[in-house]
Amino acid sequence: MPLIFLNNLTGRARTRRTNRQLGCLLAFVAGAINAGGFLAVQRYTSHMTGIVSAIADDLVVGQFVLVLAGAAFLAAFIAGAGTTAVLVNWARGHGMHGEFALPVIFEAALLLVFGVLGANLNVLIDLFVPTTLLLLCYIMGLQNAIVTKISRAEIRTTHMTGVITDLGIELGRLVYWNHGQRHGGPVRADRDRLVILSTILALFLAGGVVGAWSFKAIGYAAALPIVALLVAISVVPLISDFRKLVR
Repeated sequence: MPLIFLNNLTGRARTRRTNRQLGCLLAFVAGAINAGGFLAVQRYTSHMTGIVSAIADDLVVGQFVLVLAGAAFLAAFIAGAGTTAVLVNWARGHGMHGEFALPVIFEAALLLVFGVLGANLNVLIDLFVPTTLLLLCYIMGLQNAIVTKISRAEIRTTHMTGVITDLGIELGRLVYWNHGQRHGGPVRADRDRLVILSTILALFLAGGVVGAWSFKAIGYAAALPIVALLVAISVVPLISDFRKLVR
């Protein structure tokens, strides 16, 4: 039964339920990486709105080195999202069952690299801090594209602006007072959507708390449980593909 659950999470056959389960799980992971990453390099790496705004500010005040740095972080996020599209479409073209498991396990491998880089941050700060920032931005882009592609943009996992906006819209519909006749019918909240948005937000926050606490307690080794989790949810369909390949 656990193997079936893990297989369904990242397998080729998708349902709305498995999309949401994976989205919730990856929201927790994103919260942990984002918070832990901030403690490591003092910068949030999933917040592209802030990075683009910072590029504009730095451009106006003539901080061209910072402009280039911001552009590099933005490019890394875009490259991560593009990598997910390439991996999923390549796997789909080869008939793989683990077409969505492939970018997940790739993310796990990159988080291991993050742990290695983190262990050397105090050795060559000028080299490893920017490299770590680029890597984290790349990972955030990679992960956000996984669930976006699976759910057809219904679910986001690495940044909460859209989630909170949609949550506010549904709450507004929920409290709207339908008095008398109204053109177009009564206003009704999508309670199912309200639940999933609230869950994603809560899990992102919980992941942030866990990520920050564990990073503070044990340092870069905090990445290892997240790596293990990502491997666990991706390895079953990939093993199935490997067995099919060697037959």
